[in-house]
Amino acid sequence: MKSAAKTSMTRVVIGFALLLVGLATVGGAATTHRSEIRIRDPFVLPDTATQTYYVYGTTTAGIFDGGIERKAVMVFRTKDLDHWEDPTPVWEVPADHWGRETVWAPEVHRYRGRYYLFVTITSKETLPTPEGRPQNVRRGTEILVADSPLGPFQPLGRGPQTPPNWMALDGSLWIEDDVPYMVFCHEWAQIMDGSFDVVRLADDLSKAIGEPRLLFHASAAPWVRCRGDIGELYQGKRYHAYVSDGNWLHRTKTGTLLMLWSSYGPRKYAVGIARSTSGSVFGPWEQLPEPLWSDDGGHPMLFTTFDGRLVMVIHQPNRQVERARFFEVEDLGDTLRIKGEIGGT
Repeated sequence: MKSAAKTSMTRVVIGFALLLVGLATVGGAATTHRSEIRIRDPFVLPDTATQTYYVYGTTTAGIFDGGIERKAVMVFRTKDLDHWEDPTPVWEVPADHWGRETVWAPEVHRYRGRYYLFVTITSKETLPTPEGRPQNVRRGTEILVADSPLGPFQPLGRGPQTPPNWMALDGSLWIEDDVPYMVFCHEWAQIMDGSFDVVRLADDLSKAIGEPRLLFHASAAPWVRCRGDIGELYQGKRYHAYVSDGNWLHRTKTGTLLMLWSSYGPRKYAVGIARSTSGSVFGPWEQLPEPLWSDDGGHPMLFTTFDGRLVMVIHQPNRQVERARFFEVEDLGDTLRIKGEIGGT
């Protein structure tokens, strides 16, 4: 009996030890390995003062709270990019806000000592819709501000900083010659050949100044395919349309300006690179012939780790089991090259 009891106790101890291995801790807080966390459009803000990575992502697809949609921007904290603390809200969308249908693609940028949240919001308000296209609705990127990456964020205006009559998304901050700009997507559902556009912002980022300027259309890239042609349906219908998604600008070590962006490639969702031939955000832009990543993942952004590595994060696959994947990339001056994946999946 003593031998059986000892064996049973040993099994309990081993089982408990295995449980502790699965539940890692960071700074005393329980964490979850990122391979278990569904996240779309991941954005990473490294904070050198605390040696913490803040990870923001799209929240209104049943990702958080046991599958319950949440009208909020959420953030994970991680020390090593693999083990993430439970998400916390940094901005709850007010009940009387202009858009409460979706909360997409948040980015948080440090600018002039404060933190600015760029987030894409959709409302129920319809827009005039050309025949043969999906119902157009009001969608745009709104900018909010806080004194911490954890918020609470407060709106700078009373609506999006993108044009009010556009279906616009994925706004991102870009500073050129000390002037702030927002680069964003004009959605395919409104114009069928999605585009990337840029608009100047006020110095405090509170509003757009002047009209947006077209950079290029998604169909300009030789690797891009019409979503309908590769069998991608939208609301059960096939549309002959080209998707523009997830723009990210990067100045290389030689001063070349690149844009990473996503669309449908020959078989699956992909990440491509455009290069500004002038070195300015205003282009003109040339498209590199082959995608950087072609295995059903997208919405890229780049950041530098605390040990100095340049890293691209994407969500993959591009469907409702998305996970964040991290890849070290090499800056070759005129383009980028993926060196290998960081961490496990």
